[in-house]
Amino acid sequence: MKLIILDRDGVINYDSDQFIKKPEEWKPIPGSLEAIARLNQNGYRVVVATNQSGIGRGLFDMSMLNAIHNKMHKACALVGARIDAVFFCPHTNDNDCDCRKPKDGMLKEIAARYNLGNLNGVPAVGDSLRDLQSAATLGAQPYLVLTGKGMKTQAAGQLPEGTLVFPDLVAVAAELA
Repeated sequence: MKLIILDRDGVINYDSDQFIKKPEEWKPIPGSLEAIARLNQNGYRVVVATNQSGIGRGLFDMSMLNAIHNKMHKACALVGARIDAVFFCPHTNDNDCDCRKPKDGMLKEIAARYNLGNLNGVPAVGDSLRDLQSAATLGAQPYLVLTGKGMKTQAAGQLPEGTLVFPDLVAVAAELA
């Protein structure tokens, strides 16, 4: 099975420093949904792994997060794309949980759910250092996209060894096709 793990905000949709708190604020980055469709057409199961501390901060609740993800799934379907599953961490940094990236609990759960012994070589696409660190910890292949916070992340350096850098998810999908 071919699996790819995508961060949500800044990779699939535009990010916001004020958080994506309702469906109206979720707007896909041009080409990202078509890139997911291309990955699907090339045999990839697409999974999202996203920190959603807005829940822990009380900015929105589970029903609102579900509504946002409903919009994402419907938008994907309109272009023939499919996201198999969305894994998320609702905690803030203060909770010190294992599932919040850069820790690897969420990615371990993905590996377990898909009956993978490990994530060695699995592409993991993100726009922030914590996305890349979480992936690298488990042997996944970190991909940095320069959308969202990606340009700032690249400029700050400290990328995990072997991180591949692409302008956006469209370019990642073209590389993996």
